[in-house]
Amino acid sequence: MYRFALDYLKEWKDRISRKPIVIRGARQVGKSYLVRIFAESEFENLIEINFERDNNVAAIFEDESPSRIVKLLELQFGKRILQGKTIIFLDEIQAAPKVFAKLRYFYEELPLLHIIAAGSLLEFVLSESEFSVPVGRIEYLHLGPMTFEEFLLAGENSNLQDYLRNYAFEEELPDSIHQKLMTLYKTFVSLGGMPQVLSAFMQTSSFKEAEIIKESIMQTHKDDFSKYGRRVNHQRLLNVFIKLPETVGMKFKYVNIDRGEQAKEIHKSLNLLELAKIAYPVRHSACNGIPLGGETDEKTFKMLFLDVGLMLNSCGLSMLDLEKAGDVMLVNSGAVAEQAVGQHLLYSQECYREPELYYWVREKKNSEAELDYVISEGKRIIPIEVKSGKTSQLKSLHQFIYAKRYELAVRFNSDTVSFTKITASLPDGNPVKYNLLSLPLYMAEELRRIIKTIPE
Repeated sequence: MYRFALDYLKEWKDRISRKPIVIRGARQVGKSYLVRIFAESEFENLIEINFERDNNVAAIFEDESPSRIVKLLELQFGKRILQGKTIIFLDEIQAAPKVFAKLRYFYEELPLLHIIAAGSLLEFVLSESEFSVPVGRIEYLHLGPMTFEEFLLAGENSNLQDYLRNYAFEEELPDSIHQKLMTLYKTFVSLGGMPQVLSAFMQTSSFKEAEIIKESIMQTHKDDFSKYGRRVNHQRLLNVFIKLPETVGMKFKYVNIDRGEQAKEIHKSLNLLELAKIAYPVRHSACNGIPLGGETDEKTFKMLFLDVGLMLNSCGLSMLDLEKAGDVMLVNSGAVAEQAVGQHLLYSQECYREPELYYWVREKKNSEAELDYVISEGKRIIPIEVKSGKTSQLKSLHQFIYAKRYELAVRFNSDTVSFTKITASLPDGNPVKYNLLSLPLYMAEELRRIIKTIPE
C-alpha cells in the first residue's frame, strides 16, 4: 500500500543538506512498513535494528566513533554498509535513548550515510531531560493513519484519487462520481486508516475480519500502558482510553470521564495518551492572527482520537450502523464525520511539521458560538464547519465572520461542491457577508490545495 510520505522520503534521500530522519507516530500507523518499502525501492540493502527485540545491539553504539560503529554493524549483520547504497533503520529507538542522542554524530561525521529512526513511544523519551536531544542535527517526519486518498490507491481506484488530486473547485462535479466517492468514503470511515486493517480488508473484503484486527490494535495499545511509566495508575489510564472516543466533537470535560476522579489525575492520563499519539488536543484559539497557536486557551479544548475506525470500534459502531444512518453526517450526532475530517486536517500540512489543529468557541450567556475547526493557510485564517443543512443553520460561523472580519469559510458535508457568496444577518440585525466553500467530506485532504487557488 502506497503512503504519500514515501514521496517526501525520496526527496530527503537526494537532499544535499540531509540529516538523519526520525519518524514519529502512534503504534501501528505503518512507520516500519514505510521504511521497508522505501528501502526496497531506493537502496541496495537495508540494515534494520529493532531495539526492543535486539536490545543487545545497542551496545555497539556505545563507541564514540560513527565510523567504528558502522564497521561493527557490518560484522554484526554480515553486510557491507556503503554510503548512498545502504540505509540504516533504527526501529523502536525509544528503547535505546542513548542511541537516539548519538544521531547527531552521524550527521556531523558521516553526513552521506542514510539513517532513519522510528519509535512508537518516542515522545516519552523526548519528554525526558536525562539526555541531550540532538537539536539541529536531526529532522522529523510525522506519520498518521492512512488517508482516504491512500485508501483509494490501495483499493485500485487510482483514477478517482487522481481526479481528486487535480480537481478544481470551479469544475462541475458529476453526481455519479460524487455518489461513488461518498460510497467509498463511507467504507473508509467504517474501516479507518490503520494500515493493517485496510490491508486485511483489501485481501478479504470482510468487514468482520477488519473488526477483529481493529480490536487487536486497541488491545495492543492497552498492553502498552505498562511502558508509560511506573507511576501510572493503569486503571485510570484505561478508563480515559475507553471514554475518550465518546468525547469527540465536544468540549472536553474531566467530569465526563469519571466524576469520582480529580481533574488533575485525569489530565495526567490524558497527557500520556497525547504523548503516545493516541489522543490529539484541538485547542481553542482566539483566531485574531497567525500563528493560531499564539492565542490558545489551555483549559478549553476538544479531543480527537487516533483513528476514526478505532473510534467506531470503541463506541460499539460498525459499517452496519453507517448503512442504517444513510448519511455519515448523522452517525453519533455528527462526531464520526468530525473525527474523520479532523484527522485529515491534522496531518494536512507538510509531513515535517508538527501536527496541530484548533477550533474557536465563545461561551457568553445567550450568545454561545462554536466552530468545529480553524486552520491557517499562508496569511489566511479559515473557519471550518462539519455540518449538514442549509446556510441558515451556520449561526456560529456567522458570529465568527462578523467578529473577525474574514472573507472565506469552509463547510464539509455530504453534498457536492459549491462556492457561494453568503449575505446573512445576525439576530441583532448586523449584516454578515463572506464566501462559503462547501466541500464533500472526502475532499478534506485537498482543502489546503484548493484554498490556494481561491483569490484573496
